[in-house]
Amino acid sequence: MQDTPDHTEILTAVAALLRNEIMPLLSGHPNYQVRVAANALDLVNRQIKLQPPAETAELASLRALLGADGTLEDLNQLLCDRIERHELTLETPGVTEHLWATTLAKLSVDQPTYARYQRELAE
Repeated sequence: MQDTPDHTEILTAVAALLRNEIMPLLSGHPNYQVRVAANALDLVNRQIKLQPPAETAELASLRALLGADGTLEDLNQLLCDRIERHELTLETPGVTEHLWATTLAKLSVDQPTYARYQRELAE
């Protein structure tokens, strides 16, 4: 068992320190640089929390869709190859659903405040 705080709590605390304590003391380019650093910490924190289960779900979806086994990278390449050869299209059962679910999972990590992503979550 790990002692607290864990890595996500540390990342959250440092990002909050930068935003709440350091940024108000700065203006111009230094303020921007601190904002970028805080945003980077938030991104890493989301990657740690959200990426592993999203990749597990994506891998399971690819295996079912393609009827093949392999790594996430290999199966994504196979998906691209089959789409390029027109063996799979948006009309192929499961393709659109897989692509949409994968896109939403990636947005949850990379751009969780993106307006269209937020609308999709609300629906």
